Amino acid sequence: MSDSPVSHHRAGAPTESPDPEASNEQRAQMEQAYQQMQRKMRISKMDENIKHKIMVLSGKGGVGKSTVATGLALSLARQGKKVGLMDIDITGPNVPKMLGLEQADLNVEEGQIHPADGPSGLKVISMAFLLEDPDKPVIWRGPIKLGAIQQFIGDVAWGELDTLIIDFPPGTSDEPLTVSQSLPGIDGVVIVTTPQEVALLDSRKSINFAKTISVPVLGVVENMRGYNLKGTSTPNSKISVMGPGGVPIDCHSDEDGKWEITLDVFKSGGGEETSKEMEVPFLGSLPFDPGIVRGGDDGVHRIIAEPDGETARAFESIVESVLEQLDKGSQRTLRII
Repeated sequence: MSDSPVSHHRAGAPTESPDPEASNEQRAQMEQAYQQMQRKMRISKMDENIKHKIMVLSGKGGVGKSTVATGLALSLARQGKKVGLMDIDITGPNVPKMLGLEQADLNVEEGQIHPADGPSGLKVISMAFLLEDPDKPVIWRGPIKLGAIQQFIGDVAWGELDTLIIDFPPGTSDEPLTVSQSLPGIDGVVIVTTPQEVALLDSRKSINFAKTISVPVLGVVENMRGYNLKGTSTPNSKISVMGPGGVPIDCHSDEDGKWEITLDVFKSGGGEETSKEMEVPFLGSLPFDPGIVRGGDDGVHRIIAEPDGETARAFESIVESVLEQLDKGSQRTLRII
């Protein structure tokens, strides 16, 4: 008599039952793998839907990098372009406050986050939108931070854009490296510095970092170059103003009595000299403008508050230089595996 399949089990021997915990763990792993696959597909699609992707870096904090990134995005949007602004700074995201979007509610559909609507049609996404308590420090170790950045990139529904501006925390650590590896088609990096020697030293590190990861350097922006004083006096007369260090600065009024003097609060010209030394383009300079500080605190960027002002014109000139660099067909990013 032949044995049936079940006759191999001895009488009374325990039979194996499915492990519910193992089954749940397997389902979780499959779900995670599926989400990662979808995320990679969305990130790949971003390369097709977003024409230009620009990283904005600075070697040190306090040079106005987020202000410059926001200004570039707004200036491009005011030209009628479809622009997105991604604030990737985990520990100190400031972009929403600068644009008056601190209370913005994000819409989530089909697992994707839709950016907040900013001035001039600007689409904005920031880590600040995802933090429950803005006063609580974010203390994340490397792997958690990197995973959050990858999710942040792949889970945002940007749609079609002419330009995506990506604002990073100061330095050359995890965030820019992760984005350059994860997001295909980075067109280049804009380096922000001030004329101070310490800032210029760190900007050189940022330039070398970009070269190391094979991302083109679109150029350097020198922020807070000088504080402009304007006034009226007797036509064709000599004007003397006491400058930094008690050194008088002279100028002459024109036929209408108008005069203008630039005070070099943090020196001047260092960014341009560094560009020449490092053989990268110099995109232009921005004035030392106290209105930038007030506007950032009030949630109204200087470009919005004074669209025809000196700062807005300076941003327009820098954007024109950036677009010229993009039109030259900078080589595409080489991905690091």
